[in-house]
Amino acid sequence: MRFRLAFRPLRYLTQSSRFAILEACLIGLVSGLAAVSLQEGIGWMGGWRVYYAGHFSAPLVLPVIGFGGGFVSGLLIETIAPDAKGSGIPQVKAALAQFPIALNWQVALVKLMSGITALGAGLTLGRQGPTVQLGAALAAQLSYWFPTAPDHRRQMIAAGAGAGLAAGFAAPIAGVLFIVEELLHDLSGLTLGTAILSSFIGAVVAHVLGGQNLSINFEQVTATTSFSVPEIPFFIFLGLLAGGLGAVFNRGLLLSVKLNQRLTAIGLPWRMGMAGAICGGVVGQLPSIFQDNTGLRGLLGLGTVGWQLALMAFVVQFSLTLIAYGSGAPGGLFAPSLVMGAALGNLVGLGQVNVLHAGLPTTYALVGMGAFFGAVSRVPVTGIVIIFEITRDFNLVLPLMISSVVAYLTADQISQRSIYDLLLQQQGIQLQNVAPSAQRMLDALTADDIMERQVETLPSYLPLDQARQIFARSHHRGFPILDNRRLVGILSRTDLNRVTQQQQPGNMLIRDIMTPQPLTVNPHASLSDVLYILNRSRISRLPVMDGRKLVGIITRADIIRAEFDHITSQKQQDTTSFAPSYGVYLTRGPATGEGRILLPLANPQTAETLLKVAVVMAQALNYELECLHIIRLPRNRLPAETPVSMTKSKRLLQKAVRYGQRHQVSVHTQIRVAQDIPQAILEVEQHEHINLLLMGWQGQFFTGGQIGNPTVRTILRQAQSQVLVIRPAKNFKTGQPHRWLVPVSGGPNVQQAIQLLPALMPMSKTPVIKLFQVYAPTKNLPDQNFLDHYVQFLRQQCPDSMVTCTQICAQNIADAIVELARLQQTDMIMIGASPTGLVHQALKGNIPVAIAQGTEATIILVRGADKSPAEWVSGPAAELSSEQ
Repeated sequence: MRFRLAFRPLRYLTQSSRFAILEACLIGLVSGLAAVSLQEGIGWMGGWRVYYAGHFSAPLVLPVIGFGGGFVSGLLIETIAPDAKGSGIPQVKAALAQFPIALNWQVALVKLMSGITALGAGLTLGRQGPTVQLGAALAAQLSYWFPTAPDHRRQMIAAGAGAGLAAGFAAPIAGVLFIVEELLHDLSGLTLGTAILSSFIGAVVAHVLGGQNLSINFEQVTATTSFSVPEIPFFIFLGLLAGGLGAVFNRGLLLSVKLNQRLTAIGLPWRMGMAGAICGGVVGQLPSIFQDNTGLRGLLGLGTVGWQLALMAFVVQFSLTLIAYGSGAPGGLFAPSLVMGAALGNLVGLGQVNVLHAGLPTTYALVGMGAFFGAVSRVPVTGIVIIFEITRDFNLVLPLMISSVVAYLTADQISQRSIYDLLLQQQGIQLQNVAPSAQRMLDALTADDIMERQVETLPSYLPLDQARQIFARSHHRGFPILDNRRLVGILSRTDLNRVTQQQQPGNMLIRDIMTPQPLTVNPHASLSDVLYILNRSRISRLPVMDGRKLVGIITRADIIRAEFDHITSQKQQDTTSFAPSYGVYLTRGPATGEGRILLPLANPQTAETLLKVAVVMAQALNYELECLHIIRLPRNRLPAETPVSMTKSKRLLQKAVRYGQRHQVSVHTQIRVAQDIPQAILEVEQHEHINLLLMGWQGQFFTGGQIGNPTVRTILRQAQSQVLVIRPAKNFKTGQPHRWLVPVSGGPNVQQAIQLLPALMPMSKTPVIKLFQVYAPTKNLPDQNFLDHYVQFLRQQCPDSMVTCTQICAQNIADAIVELARLQQTDMIMIGASPTGLVHQALKGNIPVAIAQGTEATIILVRGADKSPAEWVSGPAAELSSEQ
């Protein structure tokens, strides 16, 4: 109990929008700090590498440093956190798709240390990819420390990844777009809100602590860019070149990774060490500018290099990136993509200058960065925004858009997936199948879809001894506890077992041992959230509250049944199904009741009688009344597209509203157009949280050995709530003296009928109720205890009624009921039935058929909520006590 009480306020906090804002800010802060730490660590180690290369022989020093840094980095990854290898973005995407990929503080720490070691040692990769995984891993760890629902946790992980990218490039807008364009493909308010906050704070932290020069210094360049219409063909050509070479680069990466995966005999530290040595050896033979990757990017971005250096930079960066990334080194592809794009842009820009003498190579270098970046990562919008945020130059927007879109379309023609998806596919992870049937069910089903609507409850003032008896007769392991019809707690078998004999349980009440303020969900909560709460708080039942009203309860058995129904319904779907009904008219009354009665109205001649019965029950039960009229269409006409006339329907429903107002009952009305009437009724029953479904049938109640018409039979079989079907007598009137006859057998739905009797008594004047039990001559006189329980209950609830009971020995039950009804001059016969009891017999034609054919009295058939027989509380005392 202590755990639940401690967790409850935390759960409400973690589900609030204020907590999401606070968590996004915290994620942005820690992601920014991690990005700055990575940047400073790489800068510090890279500075020492350049220092030693300048004071000693670079061709000898750089390979040694590269091997040492790669080996140590690989050793950290292999022994502590294998998921920290590579750029980290594929791992983040897989984790967001709910694959078992580790994202925690351990991964973040190893990524930070191994990234500093490998990139500082000279492996030709970037740090922006690792900052994405750093931010995502830290966000995942925070979500573990402060538990949240799975969907919320996904949003926070994505926010951490976006904050890492924003901090890496000092580009907060690009961080937001990266989340939307690459990670979640979601534009919901929560996604945008948390992404904007975390990315902004991450970028600010990196800007303040890391300095303005986070990646490339373009402060001198922004005034020397240009764009003119004659240059458009060259920008298109640049896009074609970037798209084609970007697709080739991606295929080279896949081949490099595949070759390294085959080298199983060589451990990860050795492979990374050799990659570092190769990178160091090649760079050691080149001009010193190649020893500083940041300086090389800046020089290419200025557009002042010759075509020889630009071509060399492209070829070297292309080749060494394939080697370094294929080894599994913890580095990203963003920075190498920018270098290759800048080199490619310089080449095209120099060619344009020789042809047109119009533009500047600087513009082409910057545009090439965005185009190549978008072609490799398949995030063209993010690439455009990154370059714009770095340069803050509006002159670049149009050429960036031209080249980036062309590059994206060109690369997409060669391969329609991003490099990160392809890398995951190579590992056996198919992101296009990340929403299997089970996951779709978790997202699609809500608490309203799976909850049990007929909730068995106990009053808080019930003595503990009686509670023990109820638990002994029931298979339920817990009950919601009500006080003045308000949920105040949960009583479980564990709570009962906790009470020892020394505590004198006979003098205790349920309120003394129950778990107060239980965890609850609203009807719109997803099945994923429900499972999270059940597992996180280690409980087996969860009340469903609509405001302050208890509308259902969910147990693990309900979830299993929902999963089975979902799978079964998918297998049974065919072309014979009806189109969903469509609402064309709706009025809402005050939401003042504690439950709701659904009353389908069709025939104006019978509507008045049914309305009077419904209003009487609504007054007695403090329920609201939902009046429904359905306009039926043929199968070849869609409800949502067919115009209908509602004049008569509105007149009928308005009459119901006026009648309810006169009797102070809240009446809601709606008109629906449907191909199938039972389906429409069942849809409204589920959507409106119906507690009792009241239906009438005028004429022959039982036809062809079956109950009523197909609509009534379908509702009796499939409705989830209680169902009450009335066949009024020809001269039926309310407010008259009525003699009631109620055959009982001790079954659960007979108990439901007995419990509904007090709500029906106001329509009778000085009612006389006769309860009786029929037993066969071959059997002994049955125990009358349950009859006495019913009589005692009805006398308490109906003090103005005369209640008696008797037992009758007869060979034929139906004949005995008909004969007693004739002798007693019975006006009303109330039959309680269950899906496996009298309703089952009625569907085949049995006792109810004979009763209906043998008497002209009003017949009321009560079918309890749709539960299996094992789910009912055994014994009348248990059920009557639970509903007090």
